[in-house]
Order: sequence, then C-alpha cells, then structure tokens
Amino acid sequence: MGNPTDARHAGRGDPSHEERADSPVPDEKGRIMSTGNDNGAVVRDCFEKASRGDLDALDAIVATDYVLHPGEVHGVEGLKETVASYRKAIADLRITIDQQFMEGDHVATRYSIRGRHEGEFMGARPSGRDIAFTGITISRCRDGKIVEEWELVDALGLLAQIGALPEADRA
Repeated sequence: MGNPTDARHAGRGDPSHEERADSPVPDEKGRIMSTGNDNGAVVRDCFEKASRGDLDALDAIVATDYVLHPGEVHGVEGLKETVASYRKAIADLRITIDQQFMEGDHVATRYSIRGRHEGEFMGARPSGRDIAFTGITISRCRDGKIVEEWELVDALGLLAQIGALPEADRA
C-alpha cells in the first residue's frame, strides 16, 4: 500500500533493487509468509462467500483452529453456524466492504451489512424492517487462511432498528 517508507528501504538509490511493499517476506525461520495483499484477498473472499451464503466455501478460507472474539466462536463449523444464524434472521443479507487495510498477517476490514429483519435475532422477534449496520473486523491470517478475528459491530444501532430496545422513560 503506497511506497515503502520504513528504515529498511532508506538509502537504496536504485528503485529496481528495492523490495516491494507487497513482496513475500521471510519469517524469522526463513519461511516465506503470505503478503498483506494475499491476506486481504482471503478476507475479502470470506466476506463475499458469507454474503452469498456459500458456507461450504469457508472450509478453504478459514483454519480449523479458527477463533472469533469476543463471542468465542471456534472452528470453521462455529463460523458457519454464526453466518447461518445471521442469514436466517436477515433476509437478502448483503455485506459490503467499505475499507480494508493490511499489514503483515493482519487485515482490518470496515464493512456494512444490509437486509430485512425476517427472523428471530438477538432475542428480538422478526420486525420486517429493512436494516443497515456497520462493523469492523481485524483478521489474522496464517498459511493463506484466517485463523483468528476480533469483531465489533454496531449492535446498539441494529437493536434500535429492529425495535428490540426498551423505550426510555420520558419524565
């Protein structure tokens, strides 16, 4: 992403000999690690498959020892169950990636989810309302798969849209 500006690139007069920011980088044992761009593509693919409901495709994208925080979802099967519950509650679920940043084995993704609330969700009965909410996920990748994620979504905004928040006292 952009021009390399860190110290390892300083003072090398010939740009043809500089490492590219997206070049494979060996780890401390000399193994070639995935690049940030590769990891970003894996994460984008995961969001696209989830958006389309192609849950079987997650096997090739998500590691068997996957963990999603803070809900402590474990394994690819746990992620499939989580995605399926969203898709059951939100008809026509669409995920749009708004921004994505990559550094090493981490990918930060800001996204929007849209659809219609037509199934029970977070304890709320179906409202039939169109909904839209945002989230941010930080993914850690290893060997071309997602192994760990930290996710924050605008749950308060979502609950307000589906009518699941109690009315505030109006004194």
